[in-house]
Amino acid sequence: MPGGDSKEAVKRNDRAGFPMLNQQIFAPFKIAAVIDTMAGRGMTAEAVLNRTGLTLDDVRDPHTLISISQYLNACENIVAAGAEFSDAFAIGSRLHLSAYGMYGYALMCSPTMRDFFDFAVRYQPLATPTVRLSWRVEGDVAIWQFREIYRDVMSDDVRTFLARQQMKMTFTHVRDAAGTDNLPIRALFALPEDACAADDARELSCTCLYDETANELHYPIGILDRTPELGNRLTRTMLEETCERLIGQTRISSGLSGEVYQLLLSAPGQFSSMAAIAAQLGLQERTFRRRLAAENASYGAIVDDVRRKLTIEYLQTTQMSVDDVAWKVGFSDSANLRRAIRRWTNKTVNEIRANK
Repeated sequence: MPGGDSKEAVKRNDRAGFPMLNQQIFAPFKIAAVIDTMAGRGMTAEAVLNRTGLTLDDVRDPHTLISISQYLNACENIVAAGAEFSDAFAIGSRLHLSAYGMYGYALMCSPTMRDFFDFAVRYQPLATPTVRLSWRVEGDVAIWQFREIYRDVMSDDVRTFLARQQMKMTFTHVRDAAGTDNLPIRALFALPEDACAADDARELSCTCLYDETANELHYPIGILDRTPELGNRLTRTMLEETCERLIGQTRISSGLSGEVYQLLLSAPGQFSSMAAIAAQLGLQERTFRRRLAAENASYGAIVDDVRRKLTIEYLQTTQMSVDDVAWKVGFSDSANLRRAIRRWTNKTVNEIRANK
């Protein structure tokens, strides 16, 4: 429709940068928390895992990878079986930062809570996300906002359940990092007020408002200057590099974009034209461009990301000169490569090489 976005276009925009529903790239820690919580209510693991294709042994295996779709199926199962909103809070309170692997550890090591907020948003796609996390400052308040990104595949009951679970998860994460005395001042729900309103206020230790335009959790702005109890700038920097690699792996593993990544990485230095890559995949160039756009990707952005990945790998694992690396990844000279490195990483060549 001229001048507007279709529902599909809006959906793609909401999911930009996030994994596809069936990508099996996440550790099963969230499903494990659901199983453990519901066991206390007498629900079996088999009932939680119905239609997920997973067994309890799979969930207990640290090498198992799951998808967002499998997690949402588990949530649908427990809600259909009578899970209450108190269970949503119980699951959220179990999901401490320590459950999130490198992402969670990096958050705990943030040098300030402002860094914590920034990092949480930037690397959220590593955390089996069911919402898009963002934050902003308004006056004397620091605000987390949780935008739904998979709304079209969830029932209303599950949406409501996950909204409360997300609120409690973020509440738990902030306390994990900054200490138990750091509490929100209000919570906004894009939900109608219901019989659980008193439970919401008790679980989140703050006033709760309903029928709002967004799901948000508000904190006093002073929290941004707090130093997390385990804050360590050097450790956080090291872990950030690991998270960056993990983010890259999720890109490489998905859809048509993933096929393009694999083709380019398999022939480093040979950055073929978009038309040539499309032909190699048996697609017309127009179809190729359209399918990438449907994944919120572009050929130019993929080439740039592959160059970044290869450049860092060459600098850290070889003794190649900067001129040679520039030639290898398709830059006309080392000056252009140095500018690109600064844009990609905000570091110099020497700093990249020092972080082997």
